[in-house]
Order: sequence, then C-alpha cells, then structure tokens
Amino acid sequence: MLQVALLGCGRIGRMHAEFVHAHRRARLAWAFDVHRPAAEAVAAATGARVAKEVDEVLADQAVGAALIATSTDTHVDLITRCARAGKAVFCEKPIDLDIRKVDACWAAVGNLGVPIQIGFNRRFDPSFASLARRCREGEIGEIRQVLITSRDPDIPSDDYMKVAGGLLRDMTIHDLDMARFLLPEEPVAVFATAAALIDERVRRLGEHDTAVVVLTTESGKQAVITNYRRAVYGYDQRIEVVGEKGMLKAENRHPTTVELWTAERTRARDPVLHFFIERYREAYAAELDAFVGAVLDGEPVPVSFADGRAALRLADAAYQSLATGRMVRLD
Repeated sequence: MLQVALLGCGRIGRMHAEFVHAHRRARLAWAFDVHRPAAEAVAAATGARVAKEVDEVLADQAVGAALIATSTDTHVDLITRCARAGKAVFCEKPIDLDIRKVDACWAAVGNLGVPIQIGFNRRFDPSFASLARRCREGEIGEIRQVLITSRDPDIPSDDYMKVAGGLLRDMTIHDLDMARFLLPEEPVAVFATAAALIDERVRRLGEHDTAVVVLTTESGKQAVITNYRRAVYGYDQRIEVVGEKGMLKAENRHPTTVELWTAERTRARDPVLHFFIERYREAYAAELDAFVGAVLDGEPVPVSFADGRAALRLADAAYQSLATGRMVRLD
C-alpha cells in the first residue's frame, strides 16, 4: 500500500485526493495547502492528516510518494525537496515556466533514483491511448500526419492568465506532449501563429486565445495543433492520425450516446462534455494507477521528467516562432 501525501488541495488536488482515496493500492496519508481550510476539507473526505508545513510530510518515513498539485511556481522547489527526502513524485504539468529552472531541478534530483512522473493525463484517456496503441501496432502503416484539436469552452480569469505562462505553456503544452506521444519521431522544427480574437481582456493582458502550431520531424512528418478558447458548444477534444493505409480518429465525448431522429433533424444529441474534469476523469484515474504501479512494482514511470521538459521546450520554441514570424529549428 503506497502512502501518499497531497501537496495542494485546490480543484485539481481535490480530484487527485478522491482517486488516491479510492485506489486499491494507495492511501492518502497527508494533505497540505497554504490555505489550511482546503487541506482540512480534503482530510475530512479521505481520513488524511492535515500537515502544517511540507517538512512535516517529508519527515514521515511511511510516506512513499508526494502528489504535487500546487501552483506552477512552487513545483521545482517541491520536486527537489520531495526527491531528496526519498519520496516518489507525481507533479502536475508544467514542471516550471522557465526551462533553466527545469534543468537546474534535474541536475539536483536526476541522480537520486527517485521516480518522477509528470501529469500529462491525456496520454491515459481510453480513446487516445487506444489510438496510440493501434498506431504503434501498424494498423494504418507509416504515420505521416497528426491533427490535434483542443478548444476550451471559455477563457480563464485575468488572475489565472497572469500567472499561467501564456496559452502555449498552459493549454497547448498538453497538445505538444500528445503530438510527441503520437509522432514516430521527435519534432525538430516548430512554427506558430497566435492572436487575441475572442476577448478584449486577453488582448489587454498581451495574451492569446487562438493559436495554430505546426511541428515537423526530420523526415517531414507533421503535427498540426489548433487551439481556441471559447468553443461555445463545449470542450472540444479530437485527434486524427493519418497514415499510408488510412486514418485513426478519436472523437469528442458526450454524456450519453442517445440521438434524436425526427422529420426536422437527424442525430440531435447531448452536447459534448463541458470541461476537462469531466472529459478526462478516466484519464486522471488511469495516470494515478500507472504512477502507483510504477512506484510499487519498480517499473519506469510512463511520463517522465524528460517528457515534461520536452513539452516545455516545444512551447518555448513556439513562442520564439511567434516573436520572429519564422519556423524555429530545435538544436
């Protein structure tokens, strides 16, 4: 039984706490948040103890893993402290907004032999995972193009956007990781275009709400990512992979499969699921299960620190492309 400490009890943290509490091989031992009532609420729901400070968690030799769901600017410090204390680490994405800090973190913990998994949950979505497996099994032959659609139902708050690191590091980074997951080769070039087309407050903050990113591999294979931050019809998440023998496609999720067929219209159905908590609920559960299994069974984590760094590097290159108007080659 893996004893887990939760660091950060906001929206994502509460969801992770629920899944740890329900897991057959894990137990939530501690809950910590700088806003103590948030930790107390998680503790009341799961039976965990409330930590006054992180050091209290790190001193508990029974704790085998820390689940970091705090604000991004705390990730590097907490990963370092937890790894040095011998705790396996699951950290929500991104590792940090500054790749120099990411590299410094790895220099500090990379040789400790502690499992570190980064929270790119979409790899674990049942449909996306099946699509990836079937690509690797050669069902559509040589992969030539990946098309990723990712659209949010609305624009975040100003306070959120001020600290999130920009659309490409906050939202697109999931799609950059998915592109790496599906492409048979690493991207070597990035081109991006982005704008604030939807909301004046996004423009006022110098931010973007609409973007297209094109990744190219050495042999010319492509991944095209489209992002949009106010899809009025719901949380739009689709993938197409085109290969020599055909296409694999993963569609949106709906609350039910019921359709209405009448003389006036056909295939009227429930709207797509509204937001990421609902859409990727199974994925969050599956990534936790993979992390627990890796720690207890001594297997490599399925989404590594290097994967987290690679996605951030692509996001940085996309911002460089925005600034220059040119395709950016990765060294």
